[in-house]
Amino acid sequence: MATFAYTAVDPSGKTIKGKIEAESQQTVMTRLRERGYLITDLAEKKSFSSLLGGKSIGQGKVKLEALTVFTRQLATMINAGIGIIRCLDILENQLKDASLKPVLNQTMRDVKNGMSLTDAFSKHPNVFSKLYINMIRAAELGGILDQILDRIAGFLEYEMEVRTKIKSAMMYPVIVLVFSMCMIGVLFAFVLPRFKEIFDSMGVEMPIYTRLLFDASGLFKSYWYVPVIAIASGIFLFKKLDKTPKGHYQIDSMRLKIPVVGDIIRKMAISRFAKTFGTLVSSGVPMMRALEIVGETAGNSVIAKGVQTARDSVREGQKISAPLEGTGLFPTMVTHMIDIGEETGRLSEMLNKVSEFYEKEVDAAVKGLTSLIEPMLIVFMGVVVGFIAISVMGPIFKLVSSVS
Repeated sequence: MATFAYTAVDPSGKTIKGKIEAESQQTVMTRLRERGYLITDLAEKKSFSSLLGGKSIGQGKVKLEALTVFTRQLATMINAGIGIIRCLDILENQLKDASLKPVLNQTMRDVKNGMSLTDAFSKHPNVFSKLYINMIRAAELGGILDQILDRIAGFLEYEMEVRTKIKSAMMYPVIVLVFSMCMIGVLFAFVLPRFKEIFDSMGVEMPIYTRLLFDASGLFKSYWYVPVIAIASGIFLFKKLDKTPKGHYQIDSMRLKIPVVGDIIRKMAISRFAKTFGTLVSSGVPMMRALEIVGETAGNSVIAKGVQTARDSVREGQKISAPLEGTGLFPTMVTHMIDIGEETGRLSEMLNKVSEFYEKEVDAAVKGLTSLIEPMLIVFMGVVVGFIAISVMGPIFKLVSSVS
């Protein structure tokens, strides 16, 4: 008999977690449904021996691009009237992603055995997010699976587009910065020590800034491993701190306060919030459940806490807009549009407009940041190289003058 860990929503709307022993996952789902629970996550707890020698299905990380293509193709095939099992079989055979392929195989077998698509996807939380699963659940209840899959694909395509834009915008500055640091390292490790030997052998009197530069070069050459260890230790401690709830919250709070970058992070979080919330509401997901998912997928714990505060207020009978405005994280324009959407019954439409507006804001901000970083890097390199050149050329001019 295996042990299963589950997360579910009870009849009162409260999210509960627990463990249960049963012969199979289907038995667990039957028992929980008899209690009136709505299952959001269910996974078998692996034994110690299986953890040592076994390998779980879909253990590798599934690429966002592969999941997006799969979702888009599944939506198209279902819209064409092909059965879900046949769709999964076709997609599994043509799929190239090694991590997603076994997941689809397992999903197809579960659906053949009578499991719903929602429950089959729920067995793979590392592949299908809570947003994905809850939208599929709403689609199966409403009989609009092809439409919801099309919306999910659009959402995933938006996420992929944002990541691609940020990566492409930061690629040039990162390459320039890395190349610059390598060149400075070569100067400090090999070039400057040679000049110091020449000046010392010829007894040239060096100005204080030249001596400081050569001293820094000597320290770098002798103790180059110290900054490497310091950087590695800093990254390690940062990751350890980021894994704790309190530390993660503090880091996310600091990210929002970084000049220029913090503003971009905030706009991205608001755009993601509006996009996710609007998609869930238009897909028929209940308001309280939608707010819970939005908080979990916000991408920033400070924003997530603000959404959770709004959810608690909505449970007490308030509007969504008022508590969101009270957090101080959402601009007045956003809360006003949400308020109008609540009053007119067009909440999803207003949220989509907010998302579209902030998508454009993020694009403009990323382009502005890129245009700001490039001249800053050029100025930085000019100052460093100029200082090194002056520090080295100064004693050479003195030497030439003394020889003349």
